[in-house]
Amino acid sequence: MKRVARSEKIRCDACPVMCYIADGKAGACDRYANHGGELVRLDPLTIIDGTDQQLVPFLTGDGARDWDGNIVRADRPFVTAVGAGTTYPDYKPAPFIVSQDVEGVDMVTVVTEGIFSYCGVKVKIDTDRHIGHERDVVYADGEPIGHVMTSEYGSKMLSLGGVEHLTGGSKKEGRVTCDALLRLCNREAVELVIGEADHANSVVVEAGKAPIINGEREKLMRVGCGSAAIGMFAKQWLNEADEVVVVDDHITGVLSEHQAGKELDVPPTGIKILGRRSTPGRYFQVAEPGTGWGGTDIDDPLTILGPFNPKIAWPGLRLLMVSTTGEQSGYYELDDALLPQPAEMPDALRKSADLIAENCEPSVCSVLFMGGAGGSLRAGVTENPVRLTRSVREALTHVSCGGARAYVWPGGGITVMVDVLDMPTESFGYVPTPALVAPIEFTLRVSDYRALGGHMDQIKPVEDLARDGLRQLDKSLHDHDPMSHDNYRWKKTDRSE
Repeated sequence: MKRVARSEKIRCDACPVMCYIADGKAGACDRYANHGGELVRLDPLTIIDGTDQQLVPFLTGDGARDWDGNIVRADRPFVTAVGAGTTYPDYKPAPFIVSQDVEGVDMVTVVTEGIFSYCGVKVKIDTDRHIGHERDVVYADGEPIGHVMTSEYGSKMLSLGGVEHLTGGSKKEGRVTCDALLRLCNREAVELVIGEADHANSVVVEAGKAPIINGEREKLMRVGCGSAAIGMFAKQWLNEADEVVVVDDHITGVLSEHQAGKELDVPPTGIKILGRRSTPGRYFQVAEPGTGWGGTDIDDPLTILGPFNPKIAWPGLRLLMVSTTGEQSGYYELDDALLPQPAEMPDALRKSADLIAENCEPSVCSVLFMGGAGGSLRAGVTENPVRLTRSVREALTHVSCGGARAYVWPGGGITVMVDVLDMPTESFGYVPTPALVAPIEFTLRVSDYRALGGHMDQIKPVEDLARDGLRQLDKSLHDHDPMSHDNYRWKKTDRSE
């Protein structure tokens, strides 16, 4: 039998999958390819200038902006790990270890893309609408990828991903989880289903955009709970209404009973709220959670009222009911039987509802990547990885992700959290193990790098970086500066001396 000649495949060792890649093809991660027998990185290394302008990507080919190839246009460029490559299989030094003078101090930035099996995202959704009960499972494409966390003031919180979903379930669960995390971190919209069939809600999440809940795009997050709204706007209602109820899933407020009403001499009205009384003017559990008034399941606010006390209430009593965002409001007057009857809302009360809405911030989704920097990352910085951990803890080494400020959690290890909107676009990749690939940079003094046993022979001045195929971003007005001396303990020590 005659053998058919086939182009030789090359093996990629950038992650544990170890793909064999044919000429002209990319690996499973779409980040590395075989070009004429040479393994090449498809995404460009990203550098942030020190100028104060908006982020603008440098692109090669069509649509490229004019650029003379000088990566040191600004006084202080920062080499990010976006597009840098990985250290896998662990013993290799980081792909880029770059030095430069920063205000008279020799600094070094160690740059690598980490393969994060232990990672996930925390999603903050600013809305009053009920999206699920605490601990409800969050699904993507029918697979469980996370759960609902404890709500925060005016916001719903999700925890998505993590090693249990990436590796602890079926192959499909891991693949779907990885795909959802990747799209969220790269600022794409992802549709999630929260809860089971009898109480499932669809939520479309996209970083920096308003959530879409059951097909409706949210507009506002509440200015406060019902009790807080009473305290903030009580003076707006004085002499304009006899009673005001601010409907809220958590704490419904009642003006005449509230301390704010007492101090403004609002007389009792004989109102009865069908809920669990907490303290004067504050009621819990007036209705079930939902997508109606104030995050409850009601469309008619009168359903939370019991009969008015005939010994206190009077015909003609003016009642305003309003939601915590001001988006729903109703005005009523008591008839001779002391039953609330809808009436035309006075302009002053309509303006007060508008004022509540004006004080509500726009509803938006925030996506924070969270991951633990493991052995391969630390070995790429130093041959004694625990020294890096200690150096970070002692504020001798500063951690950033794609140049963005990263919060390092207290305790052991290097567990980081970063807002994906602060990072360059397309900062994240994946490997089909499955795991996310995320940029991380360690910046410190050269002297401190030497002391922790860093790969000193791998340091290159920033001016010596190859200039072809780079992506250059201008520093935005709100960008974090990882090389600022204020990030380091030694700067603070200098000030105190």
